[in-house]
Amino acid sequence: MNVRRLIPVSAASAAVALGLVALSACSASSAADKNDGKLHVVASFYPLQYLTQEIGGSHVSVTNLTKPGVEPHDLELSPKQTVGLSDADAIVYLKGLQPAVDEAIKQSGVKHTADVATMTSLETHGTEVDGHHHTTGDNASRSESEAGLDPHIWLDPVKYAEIAKGVDKTLAAADPAHRADYRKNTDALVKKLDALNTQYVDGLRNRTSDTFVTTHAAFGYLAERYGLTEEAISGIDPESEPSISRMKDLHALAEQHHVSTVFFETITSPDTAKTLASDLHVKTDVLDPLEGITDKSRGRDYIQVMQSNLVALQKALGAK
Repeated sequence: MNVRRLIPVSAASAAVALGLVALSACSASSAADKNDGKLHVVASFYPLQYLTQEIGGSHVSVTNLTKPGVEPHDLELSPKQTVGLSDADAIVYLKGLQPAVDEAIKQSGVKHTADVATMTSLETHGTEVDGHHHTTGDNASRSESEAGLDPHIWLDPVKYAEIAKGVDKTLAAADPAHRADYRKNTDALVKKLDALNTQYVDGLRNRTSDTFVTTHAAFGYLAERYGLTEEAISGIDPESEPSISRMKDLHALAEQHHVSTVFFETITSPDTAKTLASDLHVKTDVLDPLEGITDKSRGRDYIQVMQSNLVALQKALGAK
């Protein structure tokens, strides 16, 4: 039986019409929002939302595509979000981190787009898992040319400041009338990030260990900046289960480097970290990769959470 024949032509036409009206309503709603006179910017996830809000101040309205508590790598855009992108005045994103966003931006036609990966140097970081070197970048979600590059540049305050200067240029190009204000706000943000970098340098100067253990290999840039060594339980994927071989390696590493703490994250399961910590008879604590702010975050914004991360590292590494 041909099921399509059971649907009256008038009903099918009505359904199509309703779909078009819904899409039009999305666009109309986005366009109506622009009557506030602000520059409407879409940021792909929290670290870029924070930067844009700090730099744009009262002149911008920022929409974050990634809801709090959602793993940015796993983001899938709704039809409304995809349609709404074309109404943005500017888009700030990190190419390769969220494939769904990259594809939607290509189709959006927005003139002012900022790929922050081009505003600083990306590097390859990794950890030894089962005798193989695994990179911290999510290779399954990155193009072949980008595979192996670590996307977690925002966890290094120095690189984050470089990104801020690039975002400043994008906002200024999209809204030249407020160029001076954007530059002033950027300078103020860079000063805060410079101060944060100094806090890390001073706070980690006198430590008894250089090695820390995390569930997710997200802290490669931070470790490199401050002369630390990150050992990840699962390497690339924070949700994957480590092998018996990897767990044995971590037992040896923990004893050799006097590891006192196993770190877990706020938006992924802590079970594996807690199991390893129990086996090692050490503590657990949170080291937040800052992919989003939730009610579980130890701070209300990027600076506060990074300061909380510093305190956690100081305790774990015996810094005085």
